[in-house]
Amino acid sequence: MAAQDIIVRPIITEKSMTGIGMKKYTFEVAKNATKVDVARAVEELFGVKVAKVNTMNVRGHFRRQGRSEGYTSAWKKAIVTLTEDSKTIEFFEGMM
Repeated sequence: MAAQDIIVRPIITEKSMTGIGMKKYTFEVAKNATKVDVARAVEELFGVKVAKVNTMNVRGHFRRQGRSEGYTSAWKKAIVTLTEDSKTIEFFEGMM
């Protein structure tokens, strides 16, 4: 699987932005991606060194719109911690 297929999108929330100072970045990743796959993809795409990866499965939430009701799709989230000597990811720097 290519690195572009593993990393789906960055997660830009207030809680995820607080981790940038500690070099922790949050991404939505492919459901079948492992921690090793995520680490390799981040290193390849952004040119950084990954110290560790924490992953979690986020289940779909119940939503209503008028009479229609259903669940949002489930997805996988990865929190990537970079090494101390690694450079930062420039994409997130403009968000702070």
